[in-house]
Amino acid sequence: MRLGLTGGIGSGKSTVSRCWLSIGATVIDSDAIARELTLAGGAAMHTIVAEFGPQVQAPDGALDRLRMRELAFADPGVRQRLEAILHPLIGQETEARAAASSSRFIVFDVPLLVESGRWRRKLDRVMVVDCRETTQVERVMQRSGWTREAVEAVIAQQATRAERRAAADVLIYNEGLPLEQLQQQIEGLAAQWR
Repeated sequence: MRLGLTGGIGSGKSTVSRCWLSIGATVIDSDAIARELTLAGGAAMHTIVAEFGPQVQAPDGALDRLRMRELAFADPGVRQRLEAILHPLIGQETEARAAASSSRFIVFDVPLLVESGRWRRKLDRVMVVDCRETTQVERVMQRSGWTREAVEAVIAQQATRAERRAAADVLIYNEGLPLEQLQQQIEGLAAQWR
């Protein structure tokens, strides 16, 4: 069963991914793949540097994520050009990893699942992790040390809570939920879908 997992920044999506991993699912993290593609020597780096110039490359040869984020937030066209490079490569890698999996459940952890518009047809179910926006901001500020403004800028670029909720087959409301309860919820879904 191919499951999509999405949620806004700071919603707790990574925690839900770990719950699925703990019961034997294969989790394919599109953000982790994007990071691999943009490491020094990564498959996307040559094209990214050719498109945006050497100023987006860190001294170690990897993508300068902070610089790229600044450019993308300043100009939506930059983000679209970057996505045009990365998304096909991410798609190829996610499918290769899915094909190699023998697990009953393959969970595609895709932060921009709703925004992309192309994931829905590839999935049997979509799970959305949701919480209040104030909780998202607090979690990201605490874990990443970002300013409130930086977190809010990312949230503004993502699908709204209402848009994500409308796309959900299953809504996981992760507001003050103890880890044990979250784990039980995932185990219940797995039992129901077996």
